[in-house]
Parts: sequence; C-alpha cells; structure tokens
Amino acid sequence: MKKVVILLMVLVLGLQAGAKEKEWTLASPDGRLVAKFISDGVGIGYCVYYNDSMLMRPSFIDLDYTQGGKAITSYMTVRKVTRRTIDETVASPFYRQASMRNNCNELTLHMNDGLSVVFRAYNEGIAYRYVWEGKPGRVIEEIVGYNFDGDWTATAPYVISFDSTNHEIQYGTSFENHYVTKPLSQLDPRRLCFLPLMVHRPDGVKVCITEAALLDYPGLYLYGTTSGLLQGEHAPLPKRVEQGGHNNLQLKVKEREDYIAEMDRSKVFPWRIMMVGTAEEIAMNNMSYLLGEPSKVQDISWIKPGKVAWDWWNNWNIGGVDFKAGINNDTYKHYIDFASRYGIEYVILDEGWAVNKQADLFQVVPEIDLPMLVNYAKERNVGIILWAGYYAFDRDMERVCQHYSAMGVKGFKIDFMDRDDQLVTDFYRRAAEMCAKYHMVVDFHGAFKPAGLNRTYPNVLNFEGVFGLEQMKWAPATVDQMRYDCEIPFIRQAAGPMDYTQGAMHNAAKGCYHPCWSEPMSQGTRCHQLALYIVLESPLNMLCDSPTNYEKEPDYTRFVAEIPTVWDETRVLQGEVGEYIVTARRKGDTWYIGGITNWTPRDVVIDLNSLGINGTSIELYSDGANAHRKGSDYKHETLTTSQLTVHLAPGGGFVAKTSK
Repeated sequence: MKKVVILLMVLVLGLQAGAKEKEWTLASPDGRLVAKFISDGVGIGYCVYYNDSMLMRPSFIDLDYTQGGKAITSYMTVRKVTRRTIDETVASPFYRQASMRNNCNELTLHMNDGLSVVFRAYNEGIAYRYVWEGKPGRVIEEIVGYNFDGDWTATAPYVISFDSTNHEIQYGTSFENHYVTKPLSQLDPRRLCFLPLMVHRPDGVKVCITEAALLDYPGLYLYGTTSGLLQGEHAPLPKRVEQGGHNNLQLKVKEREDYIAEMDRSKVFPWRIMMVGTAEEIAMNNMSYLLGEPSKVQDISWIKPGKVAWDWWNNWNIGGVDFKAGINNDTYKHYIDFASRYGIEYVILDEGWAVNKQADLFQVVPEIDLPMLVNYAKERNVGIILWAGYYAFDRDMERVCQHYSAMGVKGFKIDFMDRDDQLVTDFYRRAAEMCAKYHMVVDFHGAFKPAGLNRTYPNVLNFEGVFGLEQMKWAPATVDQMRYDCEIPFIRQAAGPMDYTQGAMHNAAKGCYHPCWSEPMSQGTRCHQLALYIVLESPLNMLCDSPTNYEKEPDYTRFVAEIPTVWDETRVLQGEVGEYIVTARRKGDTWYIGGITNWTPRDVVIDLNSLGINGTSIELYSDGANAHRKGSDYKHETLTTSQLTVHLAPGGGFVAKTSK
C-alpha cells in the first residue's frame, strides 16, 4: 500500500505540473472519451474524461516482476511511443449480432526489458494491457486502481466465501452472488468483488469494469477503500493442489506461491476494460468480445448453437409414464423424444451419468447405456451433451474428448472450477482448444465471467458466472431475484453470454415463492421467464423444466423452442439498472422484443417504427389479468400496431414476435 500512495501522489503532482514532455493524450474516434497519460520515472498514470467532464482522477498502473531470474526494482520508464487507428469488421457468428465494428485509437508506451503498455480508446470505453516480449520471469504483483471523481455509487458482487481471519478463502468462488449497491467508500475493504461491476456517475453515466483475453493469467478482483478508490488484487499462483471439493471433482489449493503468474514466453496480458455510457449503451457494449484474441478455429461449420432439454433442475421429474424416472435409459429416451418433437437441438446428461466420487469419465453408471442413447438421439436429430467435473475432465482431457467425440457426443458442460488463478484460466484455454480439435462445444459452469474466450474459441458457447435459476431450488424467500434479473443484463451480460437456465413453468407471484429442491419454481411471472429468452444471451440455452410440464402447454413450448439463440442484430430499447429492461433482437426478417420488470408493475411503450416494423402482425405473450397473484397466468394474442403498449405485472414480462 505504501507504493500505491507514493505513486498516486507523484502522478497527481505530475499531472498538475503539466510536464508536457512526458504527457500523452488519447481520444476515442468520436472525441467524447479522452484519456491523459503521464510517466515521470515513477510509474504510469492516467485520468479519463467523458463529454469534457472528469470521469476518473489520476489512477496508476505498475508491475512488479522478475525477468531472467533478476528482480526488476525500477519503476517503468517510457522509451518510445507509437500510435495507430483500428477500423475493421469482426465476425461474431454465435453472439448478439452477426458482426461487429472494431474501431478505436491506440497508444503504445514502450518501456525497458521488452515490456510495453497498450491503451485503446473506443467510443464505448477505455482499455489497456501489458505486452511482455522479454525473458521468462514472474509477475510478483500487478497494481490496478480505479480512482473515480467522486464517492459515486457502485453495484458490485462480493465473492461468496468470506472469513475475516483467512483472506485466501476468497480466491475459491463460483462467481455467483447478488449485487450490493452502495457508495464506493462504503464497500467492505476486507471483501473482494469479482467482475464485472458497475459504477454510477450522478448524471446517469455508467462505468462497467471487466477484462478480456484472460487466457493464461489470474483474473482481477477489486476491493473498496475508505477514499473510494477501487484497488485490484489477483489470486497468487497455486503451489500445491489436492483432489477434493464437490464429489472429489475439484482441485483445492493447499498452498500458494508468493507471486501471481509465471511468464515463460512472450505473451500479452489481459485487457483491463472500462465500458462507459448510458445503461442501455453498456448493455450493448461489445468490448469484451472485440478484445478477445482472434479466433483460432478456422472451420466453424460444425459448431451448432441451440436449445437444450435439461434434466437436473427439474430433478428428472416426469409423469404419465410406466417406468421409474431417474438417471436411466428410459428417462433419457423420454427427454430425447420430447426434444425431437419440439425441434430442441440437445439433451444434456447432467451430474450422475458417471460413477459418483471417482472423477473418472470412463466409469458410466450401469443404468446408462451411453452409446445406445447417443445413437437413439442421433436418429431423432438430437445431440447429446455430457456434464463433467473439472478434475475428471482435466486429468485425461484428450482421451476423454477423443473417446466421446468418436461415440457421437456433441460437447461438454464442464463444472466446478470455482477459481480464476493462472492454473485455472489456462485450463479454460486448454479445454476449449481440445474440444475444438474434436469438434465439441463447451459450456463452462462454476466459472468466472466470459472474457473474450468465445471469440478465440467459438465452440465455447456459454458460461455460467451468474446467480441463475438453479439457485431457486434452495434460495430463501428473502432473495430478490426480480431485481437481480434486471441488473445482470447491464452488468454481468456486458462481459458476454450466460447460462442462466431459464424456462420455469411453476411461477410464483410476489409472496408465493418458497425453495423446493424436487419441484422448483421461479420468482415472478411466466412471461418474465419467457422474456429471459430474449433479454439474456445464451447461444446454448436451457429449457430447465420437466418435459411433463412443458407438454401440458404445447403451443407455449413450441414458441419457446423456436426462439433463436444467436442473432443478426440486437438493440436495447429502454431500461434502468435493477428496475426494468426492454430488448429487441432480430433473426433474418423476424424481430423478437422482450421486456422484464422487478417487483414494481409498470407499463412500457415501444415504437415499432424505430425497428422498421410497420403494418406487420405481432404475436404477443403478456402477463395475464391475474398474474399479480398467480404467476403462471398469461395472455396470448395477435395484433397489428405501430406502437405497442404492454402492462407488466409485479415480477412480470412480455415477448412480442413480428412476422410479415
């Protein structure tokens, strides 16, 4: 902390003194965002202005490292400065739009020992990262700080595990928690926050902090200070790990090194991203994807996004059959038949198909004939995805992928990493690369936020890292999931897609929810659940409830199954963080518009002319007249209008679909 204070004082004095020979300015293409930099032989500091108003006071970056066995004790000194402008189109075939414009101005500060810092200014935000081209070495500490121009409000997720006597326990987290919203100075300085998080300037400008290109380096945490400065921290590199954790499927850290990363080759560090704009602009920000490393998969024709009939959330509960439901062949054939009838692309076999506590994916329980099920599904145009614990997958990765790819399995849902130190972030890369080699898709659970990996390996279709619907199997009634649902499109989703696992058919109006493991329910209305298929981004998207419950409403289920999971265009039409959001997405000539609210009922008005929709037929699902007391009540109608007005019940939602 002493070094932090010294750096901050020197940088502030330097900026005030106006040492022009050591100052540089970088502006976004539209000129609204401006970053000013200074290097005075102590470190590199920068401040940020938005619309000519200060957004971030002088903040500093620094790196303590060793190189070639030699400790680098001097501060960073700039030797050369280069600039360039980037303006290109980047394909994004499995995301919120088919392609994206990558347009920014770039400034690179070249320093000693092959180290440089690259800054980019987009119209949508500021980003920077280190580039390491020197000898092998170690990063002892990377200093990251965000010094906002006021004690503004933050909306941030603490890590779940906290023990005031054991700081390291916080490095083991599933990255699933609700947000706290309070002034920056009131964030608990003992508790780490994981990314993304948001800071609100009083005039409505938002800043969302996250990172991208997190491939072989620990993830960034932030914690508050009494001054309102957000300070960075990273998990040290594990020195010794042991098998353990959930059903012996994890590697638990028993001892850590006194440094955060090994740097054994020339490489780039992750991008530190500050997204800037209105709430709606942040919800559409593409920087996390654009700053991911370019795709390493040349042929993507085999990658197939889509819907998934999921077994675990509904506890394999099916009715009206003459066999005992559970983890067995008859049950999964029933799920496959259901998926086939509705055109659902996949069925997942979640935890339980492999022998418990063995961490061996070649030990299949005797109740399951996996080759038979894969062939049965293939004959019905349905793919099979297998759940896999982290250690079970990692210990024999290539043989597992080779074996199950040859069998016809289409991908893996890999779970319970619950860390983001350097060993685990590198596991993500290795797992994505290996699955791509064998033409398998990936869904990461027990996972940190997306950080551009879905651009680098487009077979990685989804990530958890969200307090999703699975929590409703056990979360107490005091949990306000409706507010959280209206926060994550602006914060968590700014980093990329999420496997929230929506689709509940048992829907609880306010005051009616209670946790139930075997027959779970959602908070809010049925149309709130339906709208999540539009509001949330999930290229691999679950139907979480039982086939039995879906079959009771075949028209509704068919509508859900036909909603695309990847899009040609996305627009966030209106919204407020934690309150409500309305999102429009286009696939071909068809627009889907979805909206949700928190527990506050509201009316929303949508001008369809703004989407080029005029004189077209609108299919509308909206909250029923009694949805405020019976959450499953909804209305289904068809109308023609150029201005759509919809009433949202408490915890409500709606979906409109256009057709010519």
